[in-house]
Amino acid sequence: MSRQELLSPEGLRIDGRRANELRRISCRASVLNSADGSAYYEQGNTKVLVAVYGPREPRAKSQFHHDQAIINVEFNVAPFSTSERRKRSKGDKRLLEISSFVKQTFEGAIQRSVYPRSQIDIYIHLLQHDGGTLETCINAATLALVDAGVSMLDYVCACTAGFIDDTPVLDLNGVEESSIETPDLTVAILPRTGNIALLQMESKLHSSKLEDVMALAVEGCKHIHKKLDNAVLAAANDLAAKLGN
Repeated sequence: MSRQELLSPEGLRIDGRRANELRRISCRASVLNSADGSAYYEQGNTKVLVAVYGPREPRAKSQFHHDQAIINVEFNVAPFSTSERRKRSKGDKRLLEISSFVKQTFEGAIQRSVYPRSQIDIYIHLLQHDGGTLETCINAATLALVDAGVSMLDYVCACTAGFIDDTPVLDLNGVEESSIETPDLTVAILPRTGNIALLQMESKLHSSKLEDVMALAVEGCKHIHKKLDNAVLAAANDLAAKLGN
């Protein structure tokens, strides 16, 4: 697909959005009763379910740290999440890569020293894929960790941005992301301080364009922060209503 097809002369993308528009976001916390924390998160047609267990005693005694918690992340893809019906093994390179990025991101955001000799497990299930898998996983995991009451420095909010026809574009969908002509960057920030928690690029991007793409992604992160905060408030209100009854 050419760049011209991805961005119309009127500045509209293939899904009708402007260059600086996020996809529709819908999210809820406390969706699983069996988990310590959980979240369902949709961004466009990408849908993720996350369950958090812990802090709890490590399964393997030899693995725990005396002074801080260890973070375990497992990422699974539902066979029906894409048009390509196939089951991925746990050793799949892409699954391990996303798990690693999520783990690295939250190791710096969770106040692990508060939970010595313990383990926090984050289980991520991709239900439907249409671009922005990593950003969606991070945002969903943030919501589930907050729901679990895990102590964090701040929310971690992630968003992608890229370039189409010399135009910076926000929150790439699946078609845009799969185009070899569209470089994309995933940025995760701590909103209160603006500190970068993750910076990950899937393809080459000229240094002269990096600043514009990063600035757009950071702006997207700030909007996502508001969505996550509203979801946490809604879950708290639901809990208060149940306790009141």
